[in-house]
Amino acid sequence: MATAGAAGQEKQLAPTLLSFFIYNPKLGPKEGEEEKKILFYHPNEVEKNEKIRNVGLCEAIVQFTRTFSPTKPAKSLHTQKNRQFFHEPEENFWMVMVVRNPIIEKHKDGKPVYEYQEEELLDKVYSSVLQQCYSMYKLFNGTFLKAMEDGGVKVLKERLEKFFHRYLQTLHLQSCDLLDVFCGISFFPLDKMTYLKIQSFINRMEESLNIVKYTAFLYNDQLIWSGLEQDDMRILYKYLTTSLFPRHMEPELAGRDSPIRAEMPGNLQHYGRFLTGPLNLNDPETKCRFPKIFVNTDDTYEELHLIVYKAMSAAVCFMIDASIPPTLEFCRKLDSIVGPQLTVLASDICEQYNINKRISGAEKEPQFKFIYFNHMNLAEKSTIHMRKTPSVSLASVHPDLMKILGDINSDFSRVDEDEEIIVKAMSDYWVVGKKSDQRELYVILNQKNVNLIEVNEEVKKLCATQFNNIFFLD
Repeated sequence: MATAGAAGQEKQLAPTLLSFFIYNPKLGPKEGEEEKKILFYHPNEVEKNEKIRNVGLCEAIVQFTRTFSPTKPAKSLHTQKNRQFFHEPEENFWMVMVVRNPIIEKHKDGKPVYEYQEEELLDKVYSSVLQQCYSMYKLFNGTFLKAMEDGGVKVLKERLEKFFHRYLQTLHLQSCDLLDVFCGISFFPLDKMTYLKIQSFINRMEESLNIVKYTAFLYNDQLIWSGLEQDDMRILYKYLTTSLFPRHMEPELAGRDSPIRAEMPGNLQHYGRFLTGPLNLNDPETKCRFPKIFVNTDDTYEELHLIVYKAMSAAVCFMIDASIPPTLEFCRKLDSIVGPQLTVLASDICEQYNINKRISGAEKEPQFKFIYFNHMNLAEKSTIHMRKTPSVSLASVHPDLMKILGDINSDFSRVDEDEEIIVKAMSDYWVVGKKSDQRELYVILNQKNVNLIEVNEEVKKLCATQFNNIFFLD
């Protein structure tokens, strides 16, 4: 993202990940054993003594801040060049992420001069990114403690290396914003009849495939139904929509030319296929391997196989007990039962959705954009973000406006009462934040020459049209 300034060439360098490490101070308590504390360190090329020094510094900061606030340890440390984020997800296991501040590069007398922008990064956004690193690790590996029980430090180090080596490459710190704080779920709007069809489809599937423990149903990357606990679904949803689905984006419309027809009873043509698991059901040698996930890790600790099956724009996730290895026969049965029904259901949803869209009419480009989040059911809706690609969620507004949204959100989290904040931003922009009973709404208005009263009226209108069934206190 380079921008040319008036004073010669100015270049803006986005924030980047400098280092990421995980340590446990109890593992190397004696002098000379400091290296034993380090469980994972990125980048690995860093010289051993520097790793030890950086971990020691973080330990000291955490201990020092504990004297002032014993119950709430340090979350972040601001320096001129970077910002460090700390997170203790399990007792004595510390995760640290160091992010370089954004830089403006100017040229003075032909030499580059770097200006670090110390106030640009939002603590809450990057602390949330760090917490998600842990949640995502836990989804696929279980807790750190579990690895220790399974085979001590050696096993934990192997699992951390295997997981984070890949996962850290997917962190696009330059495009993290308020949505990373919410880590919400986008729900697909449906009429009652179609919803009931999906409900009955899930019930039938769980009955015929009796080893299925939980099911989740998505359409167009949005959630319709989930049998999982909220926190588990929230992180699984993030994995599906930012990692698994984008990898399988293929010509979804390939099957549209040939109408779906029953050639013979019980032999309905279908477009179903496995996104996880066997690639070719006709090959007797094919492996039925599914990723394992861990849910309910706080109390019961369930280990499951994740089967993701898709037809057109509908995807269904079946989770089965990990102690039962799925056979090729089971996969073929699932394919033959689920495929045809899911194909019909997908075209039903599509049809219904198009009818509803026609009724509501094509809306002209509105003068406002908004983000809505509900803490109770994690529902999230944003008209600010264009399509999320696997690497980046593209916000369609200026970064300064996104930062104001983050600042308003930080203010909201400090108080329990409902409140409203209105900010006059750049020349024609107003930003409004409303917090009411576990729900938050952020609106960006772009209107010339309006005053505070008119802005308030506009937001009221928006609430009446978009959120008429949601009570926002005035």
